[in-house]
Order: sequence, then structure tokens, then C-alpha cells
Amino acid sequence: MSGNIQLLSDTLAQAKAENRAALIAYLPAGFPTVDGGIEAVKAAFEGGADVVEVGLPHSDPVLDGPVIQTADDIALRGGVRIADVMRTVREAHEATGKPVLVMTYWNPIDRYGIARFTAELAEAGGAGCILPDLPVEESAVWREHAEKHGLATVFVVAPSSKDERLGTITSAGSGFVYAASLMGVTGTRASVGAQAQDLVRRTRATTELPVCVGLGVSNAEQAAEVAGFADGVIVGSAFVKRVLDADSHEAGIAAVRALAGELAEGVRKR
Repeated sequence: MSGNIQLLSDTLAQAKAENRAALIAYLPAGFPTVDGGIEAVKAAFEGGADVVEVGLPHSDPVLDGPVIQTADDIALRGGVRIADVMRTVREAHEATGKPVLVMTYWNPIDRYGIARFTAELAEAGGAGCILPDLPVEESAVWREHAEKHGLATVFVVAPSSKDERLGTITSAGSGFVYAASLMGVTGTRASVGAQAQDLVRRTRATTELPVCVGLGVSNAEQAAEVAGFADGVIVGSAFVKRVLDADSHEAGIAAVRALAGELAEGVRKR
């Protein structure tokens, strides 16, 4: 069974052909429940997301701010398992035909088994993985299995990355490059800033892969700003916060759908 790296590439290429950035949403599996999380991912697609990253909840999410940490804690206390993450990917992809990635720290994959994880993700229709804490130098075995199963390996670059290091990272990755807009953890910010634009420019000098910017984008205005210089706009904490702040499950799903709609308009106003 082959994964959907080609669907991911085609989706990003289609957005570029439409002279806009792609909208990439992030939502954790199992939040607020497994079924509720699947509904939320579908709602993000219905609202206008081109791609969704499904987070694999982790007990020590070192790169995530308090909003996503809270969601991860709710999911873990609810007993979420990797099987639930795979189910989320499968049901969201089958319902929409759109690319679904998993964003995960390395430790859960290492414990689960690389061969098993990649085979199951491909079988579920996944498009690949974003691996924020896997060093490129230690990624050869993962990349071999991911490539065999038709899965993208998305690495993260940061403003602190030197040009030579950017080249090392981008040459090993596939699908797209995740450009962290600033140093620090995930969360909404008042502005995304020039740092991100400079990082995209430097990253593009090393690769033909699309460069998508995450960390800090929370509204349509910021999405439009980032869409002016990036191939994709990644939004996570703002979606999670809408669910956390909702006074009912139905209201949370509606809020996710509405935010995706606002952001989808934003990325078209670049």
C-alpha cells in the first residue's frame, strides 16, 4: 500500500497554480475525543484547508505552547493511542480525498517501530510525517521506509539555521519544508514578522520544495501576510483554541470550520 506523497505535492502545486498559498491546518488526534477529533479535521477541510496535520499527542511536547499542550493532555487522559491517530488519518482522508499528514515527535515512532508505523500510515492513506525533533543525520532508516511507502518526510527549519544547515535539511526532506517563523514554541502571536520572510528566502535558495510557514499565525490578516512570501500557511494553536473555548462540541466543530473559512480567504489575498 502506497501513501499519498503525490497527492500532497499535487495539492501544493494546485495552490501555486491558483496564485495563492496553501492553507495547512493542525489538530491533535483524540482531542477532545477520538471521534470529536476526526470531526474537527473534517470540519477544517470543509472550511477550506488544503492539507491537515494530525498531531500525535505526546506527554512532553517540547516545541508546543500551552494551548496545544492542554489539548495533548486532554487526548492522553482520554487514552488516545497510535491506532487512534491512524484511524483519524484514514477517516479524514476517506471522507475528503485530501492529504493528511501526521506531526509527531520521534520517541513514539521509535518505540512503535519505524517499519510498522510507516506501513500503517501508508495503509491509512496518510501523506507523510512532520518530524520536528528528528535530526537529519539520524533519519536515514526512517527516510528509507517512508520512501518505500510513498510518504513525505517534512523537516523543520528555524531562523537560527545557517544557510549550509538549511541545505543539509532540505536536501533530505520531501513534500515541503516547514519553516518555523520564530524561535520558541507554538502559539498565536501579535505579528509574524520579517524573520519568517528572510527564512523563506534563504530556504528557497536551497530547494525546489514548497516552503510553508508555521508558528504564530492565528487570523486572516496574518495568513494573508505570510501568503505573500510563503507557499503555505500553517495554523495550529488558533484551531485548538477555538475548540477549547467552545461551550459545546457542536460549537467547537462549527468554530473550526469558520476559522478555516476565514484563513482560506486570507491566503487568497496575498
